[in-house]
Amino acid sequence: MLKSVTGAHPIVETRGLVKTFGDVRACAGIDLTVHPGEIVGLLGPSGSGKSTLLRHLNGLTRPDSGYVTVLGVDAASASGRRLRGLRRRVGVVFQQFNLVGRLTVLENVLSGALGRVRGPRYGIVTWPRAVRAEAFEHLDRVGLADRAYQRAGSLSGGQQQRVAIARALLQRPELMLADEPVASLDPETAGSVMDLLVRVCREDGLTMVCTLHQIELALQWTRRVVGLRHGEIRLDEPTHLLDAVRLRGLYLSDPVTVP
Repeated sequence: MLKSVTGAHPIVETRGLVKTFGDVRACAGIDLTVHPGEIVGLLGPSGSGKSTLLRHLNGLTRPDSGYVTVLGVDAASASGRRLRGLRRRVGVVFQQFNLVGRLTVLENVLSGALGRVRGPRYGIVTWPRAVRAEAFEHLDRVGLADRAYQRAGSLSGGQQQRVAIARALLQRPELMLADEPVASLDPETAGSVMDLLVRVCREDGLTMVCTLHQIELALQWTRRVVGLRHGEIRLDEPTHLLDAVRLRGLYLSDPVTVP
């Protein structure tokens, strides 16, 4: 596993990040620093600001105030080519997989390389041979090389999420964002997908920020937990110093204090 290096530039840095939607303050002055190689879990109840914070990290949402720097790029103001360049360096795994069900597994994975291959692609054979070989390599890593020519929509939920992970890896990211990647999966499948996601990030030296609801998964698979509530960071500690009792405090009715 790639470890944080003292003095290394942060992968993610936010300062005074504020975002409101009407009367709701989704992010209320968030200060967050994520160093190279960290596996960070964002934990908190629905509406705590986890997904909104994550969306700031690849420019999908712009802050009302404060700043967001990702991979040395000002994500709050980047646009055009600079924003597209940042997004090529940030892989994203979504809760709902976002696959094209009528296309094959391989075609879905190949779409992860669109940012670095010029021109439109019509069918598998129009992709460069080297890219196809790389796609097969990532499918093998997630245990689905034998399903390459199967329709993505015919796979189970856990298999579809594995395809989504392979697609993100083909992007050759430096930062992986995962937004509730196992929320729609049964507990056993969720554990295996989290195991895979953390393993490939470690193998490739990727930094990962992952939003979760499941306390047990956060304790088992992340190395640092950032707990949010009402758009504020209420807890930020290494996972080995935490337990389920403390983390459940994030979900208690107000007033809440997590020591």
